[in-house]
Amino acid sequence: PQVSKPFLSLRTMTNEKVSRALADLLTLNHTSQEGYETAAEQVSDARVKSQLSQFAQQRAQFASTLEGYGSRLGIAAEKPSTVEAVATEAAAAVHRGWINLKSLVTGGQATTDAVLEACETGEATALKAYETALGVEGLPQDLKSVLTQQHGQILQAKNQVTALKSGS
Repeated sequence: PQVSKPFLSLRTMTNEKVSRALADLLTLNHTSQEGYETAAEQVSDARVKSQLSQFAQQRAQFASTLEGYGSRLGIAAEKPSTVEAVATEAAAAVHRGWINLKSLVTGGQATTDAVLEACETGEATALKAYETALGVEGLPQDLKSVLTQQHGQILQAKNQVTALKSGS
């Protein structure tokens, strides 16, 4: 019995870290989805609007996938209150607020470059959050694989946003 207690507490600690990382990424993806929806509303270029809407859908799919893992691992997909999640939510809210403020200053429509710049910053934040989550000890291999794949898709999205900015 004494041997199993440290094992259980180590496992509990690991599960809490995995749970926290997953909850933080869920929040990030929900916030990214909202951010992309807001960004798409702010631009007039149909091609850019379409791409930003696709990124919003992608993030909704990421969140759905992560919620499935949360259910399988017995982790409730509740609104987390970890420091990391609060910081991520605050950063994303700042970006959305900045886009809204910029649109007021420019007469109702934010410049496409300004919106895309805010999206780039949001993607940089997302990449860091995924890198942090991928470093969590005890991450189940299948979940790690999904996070690695999502990280790669976020990197591609960031590069596409940069390309859109260069092309506008």
